[in-house]
Amino acid sequence: MAVRIITDSTSDLTPEEAAALKVLRIPMRVIFEDGVYTDGVDIDKAGFYAKQAEAKVLPRTTQVNPQEYCDVFCPLLENGDDVVAVLLSSKLSGSFQSAVIAKEMTEGGERIHLVDSRNVTIGEGLLVREAARLRDAGKSAAEIAAALEDLRGRVRFIAFVGTLKYLKMGGRISASTAALGTVLNISPVVAIVDGEVKAVGRVRGSQKILAYTLDFAAQYPVDNRYAVVFGHSRCQEVMEAYREKVSAALGLRDCVWDELGAVIGTHAGPGCYGLAYIGQK
Repeated sequence: MAVRIITDSTSDLTPEEAAALKVLRIPMRVIFEDGVYTDGVDIDKAGFYAKQAEAKVLPRTTQVNPQEYCDVFCPLLENGDDVVAVLLSSKLSGSFQSAVIAKEMTEGGERIHLVDSRNVTIGEGLLVREAARLRDAGKSAAEIAAALEDLRGRVRFIAFVGTLKYLKMGGRISASTAALGTVLNISPVVAIVDGEVKAVGRVRGSQKILAYTLDFAAQYPVDNRYAVVFGHSRCQEVMEAYREKVSAALGLRDCVWDELGAVIGTHAGPGCYGLAYIGQK
């Protein structure tokens, strides 16, 4: 009997990283005007941003349905495994409720432990990595789920939006606000607040972005027992420069990075970057 870790593709682990961590990754679907694409299967992140640049209507994601979860859960349970599923915030999608329904439908469902991450992208991925670490340390599925539920409220995530085009397309800001913000080099700041992605401020220029990050970390100090995850959308060099400065200023020891996917990318577009970490109690 083994403990199997499951997540959805909104955690933004690459297929290669998920395989290295021995994490099963359930893909979401992304809907563009010309059709439906399976995240990480027939469209990767480069393909997503390329199609987004040409789109006249913002893409959207669809939730995983109960049968899709059952199709993953059942073989694992039949093999005698226990399951920990770390999933996209229930406030952002109905996928978590689909997993609840699938658990109730599945024989042996009491061995399925569902964790509402209350996060997305690199914040969700941070909890997935911790689940894999705890599994490798010999923890049971119940112990892993309990630990993640304790940690999820301490996940801190902020990101800086590099273009206002897609916020305007989605009706989140007006055309005049987008035009003025572009001229003034203003970057909206988004964060995960109570399981939702919310705008929490704005900054002007890269130096102010660094200062905002350090002020945020002063308000919510980093717990260095856990990895810090940086993320970007099609701006790896900018993110790397940001990561070096933040790591030096905060004395970070263990850092990784991933590219932001469709859930954040739909509204942020390319040029967005930020970080996620576990805050101190």
